[in-house]
Amino acid sequence: MRCPFCGNIDTQVKDSRPAEDNVAIRRRRFCPACAGRFTTYERVQLRDLVVIKSTGRREDFDRDKLSRSIRIALQKRPVEAERVEQMISGIVRRLESMGDTDIPSKVIGEIVMEALARIDTVAYVRFASVYKNFQAADDFDRFVSELRPVTEE
Repeated sequence: MRCPFCGNIDTQVKDSRPAEDNVAIRRRRFCPACAGRFTTYERVQLRDLVVIKSTGRREDFDRDKLSRSIRIALQKRPVEAERVEQMISGIVRRLESMGDTDIPSKVIGEIVMEALARIDTVAYVRFASVYKNFQAADDFDRFVSELRPVTEE
């Protein structure tokens, strides 16, 4: 593993332990050249996924991109980081186990919305506003009104 500080390719593993609910290994590393310390994570990847965008363009699936979009939706919300990591790992496992390596972005968006709806409705609405491309306040109003339970008079 290359040192992110000095570029040295000869780094040493000082500590390894399970992480993210035992679906990853966290490794603490040390660089003898610059004495830098850093952490890496090792995960099982069942298959290489390809995202099919709505325009038909294809791009490699990026777990970090998925993680960033979910974390933006959850920003300043009372959800533990460990729970977020479990959710992301669950989404990735679900995508990998779908059987096909080509996954439409719409499917990924729906799975993320489903997961967010279970843990935080504000994050769900935030994500939906970007995913469904809300253009005006009326779009928010319609979407939120669908979330409210219907009360009988």
